[in-house]
Amino acid sequence: MSAAAGRPRTYVASPLGFTEAGRAYYTATLLPALARVVEVVDPWSLTTADEVTEHQSAGRHEDLNALIGARNAEAIRGCERLVAVLDGQEPDAGTCAEIGYAAALGLRIDAVRTDWRQAGEIGATVNLQVQHFVEASGGRIVGSLAELVELLGGS
Repeated sequence: MSAAAGRPRTYVASPLGFTEAGRAYYTATLLPALARVVEVVDPWSLTTADEVTEHQSAGRHEDLNALIGARNAEAIRGCERLVAVLDGQEPDAGTCAEIGYAAALGLRIDAVRTDWRQAGEIGATVNLQVQHFVEASGGRIVGSLAELVELLGGS
């Protein structure tokens, strides 16, 4: 538990930083709502735009990928829980990988899926393995940001 805030350090796994619309929702809506109940660890802030530009301009894509992956893994290890955004016709592969890593570390995982499209096997909210990792961790998949904030604030 974060001593300063009295709230659990929580890694926010999502693909929302890849698009302009996603970044707008992520920074203006999602992060502020979560910050009311948890200490947010934002993986999108772990690598600067200058670092990305520098690596890409030099053609060092593999180095950039390794850098981002290592920083995100370290951030997850430094947390007590993980929150995942599972929207999209198929949930983002990177987000699903972060869920698996957090599950292997024994972190509690909660997730939100506001997308009404079918994304997993019949009877599952998303891919059955992703749903298993969330539920086996003691967490839940909820259908709205308001439900997620309520869940995190009560646990």
